[in-house]
Amino acid sequence: MYVGTLSFDLLLGDVHSLKEKRSVVRPIVAELQRKYAVSAAEVDHMNLHRRAIIGLAVVSGDAAHLTDVLDRCERLVAARPEVELLSVRRRFHGEED
Repeated sequence: MYVGTLSFDLLLGDVHSLKEKRSVVRPIVAELQRKYAVSAAEVDHMNLHRRAIIGLAVVSGDAAHLTDVLDRCERLVAARPEVELLSVRRRFHGEED
């Protein structure tokens, strides 16, 4: 069994309220969940208007499949025009851990 996690540090565009922030972050989280069957949520910077951290986790029996899903998720978030991807933190836990 392999477990992979990603943490995206995002700078949001023209956002002036927490309500506007939710309207940007929620669709990203929902698309990640729908397209790639990952567990995803906003996990930090909840009270900041223009910053968000989205975390996600994937479990797979195949390391190559896990890497592929993490790569696709990263590309999806990086391609969103309404956010600037400041950093990505990737962790991979295998059977040796």
